[in-house]
Amino acid sequence: MSHTQPHSGFVSSNDIRTRFSRAMSDMYRKEVPQYGTLVELVADINAQALQADPALHAQLSRTGELERLDVERHGAIRVGTAQELSTLRRLFAVMGMEAVGYYDLSVAGVPVHSTAFRPVKDEDLLANPFRVFTSLLRLELIQDPALRAQAQEILARRNIFTPRLLELIAQAERDGGLNDADADSFVQEALETFRWHSEATVDAATYTALQQAHRLIADVVCFKGPHINHLTPRTLDIDAAQAGMPARGMDAKDVVEGPPRRNCPILLRQTSFKALKESIRFTDTQGNALGAHTARFGEIEQRGVALTRKGRALYDTLLAQVRSMDNAGSAASDYTERLQAAFAQFPDDHTTLRQLGLAFYRYSISGPASNNHAGADLETLIAQGVVQAEPITYEDFLPVSAAGIFQSNLGGDEQKHYQANAAQQAFEAALGGSVHDEIALYEAAQQRSLHKVCEALGLAVNA
Repeated sequence: MSHTQPHSGFVSSNDIRTRFSRAMSDMYRKEVPQYGTLVELVADINAQALQADPALHAQLSRTGELERLDVERHGAIRVGTAQELSTLRRLFAVMGMEAVGYYDLSVAGVPVHSTAFRPVKDEDLLANPFRVFTSLLRLELIQDPALRAQAQEILARRNIFTPRLLELIAQAERDGGLNDADADSFVQEALETFRWHSEATVDAATYTALQQAHRLIADVVCFKGPHINHLTPRTLDIDAAQAGMPARGMDAKDVVEGPPRRNCPILLRQTSFKALKESIRFTDTQGNALGAHTARFGEIEQRGVALTRKGRALYDTLLAQVRSMDNAGSAASDYTERLQAAFAQFPDDHTTLRQLGLAFYRYSISGPASNNHAGADLETLIAQGVVQAEPITYEDFLPVSAAGIFQSNLGGDEQKHYQANAAQQAFEAALGGSVHDEIALYEAAQQRSLHKVCEALGLAVNA
């Protein structure tokens, strides 16, 4: 589906995405009041960070990142069937969001595999970088065949989309867009898929059996829909946010997931407050007796520069070193110190990261372009301030971090182990399409900017 406006009667997909992310944020604030506190904390921290670091403020202003900072959110949902996943792909397409990346979380003991729906074009990301981390339950990882069959049967009975939403998706696909009134209807109908339902669709015994297989299985299978389980604002200083959570009544997880604190942030760092215990009513609940379910939490993220394949290989190697030290998962008491020590091997200034080909940058010309630089070297022009190289923000996720957040929020101490069994082809078959290679997207963005600069300055394009 086109991301632009086919004719003047249609609302742009960027606009629909912004309407939806705002409506989702308002709904989640009502459902989980602590999310509102989280957003206020992040706004305060960001204001302090910008005031304390004028260079950061200037860089974010130059790149357009400042405008997107306050609206930026990512959400997460988990679905149970191929049909649910493929319909979500069509729903997100109406908002200009495509499937990016494949994440196998089973290696970290979580029986799902995932993608992230998000905008992929530079201008669409600047307009609103809303993204939804979407996981599909891997029923084949339920070891008990009878329980697996029961879970399949429960999921087959539900429809997580309203009839009107399905009509609007088909209409947008057929006509190439939605008008203003239909776009508003689409947002309201889509919200119903993500809404919390306190009535389980199963009895207490079934819920308990599925929960014993894995807490996340119960979360996906036992409800009317795949309630949004967190919405995440973006902070400029996650350590300050982590330190500030307890004072505002939030039970923060012990460590920040991802790389350590650095002068030049890379990839993604995430933390969260522990999941709420919410009352639920089973199909066999009598009187006022209620069960409890733990699923939804508050998360904060800090985004850094996107890494090249070479940079990711170094990151993965260093992280694996830390995690293999005497079972030093992120729960180990000295994990932060070990992480910092290992990552001393990862260069921490943008010039080195760029020159060693470890991270991606967007090139632009400072001031008016002139072609009297023909034959000049790109590095010289950067040193002279003629060309600027700005870090390209990492828009995606990290499987180990996502699993760490999931595990710390599911409650219980059990650690499930599954064989390493990535199944991207099976996931794409369920999705009804292929996922983008996220690193190829960053590579293309860097190349586009480089071509533009080289053409404007009369440089050889392979500079």
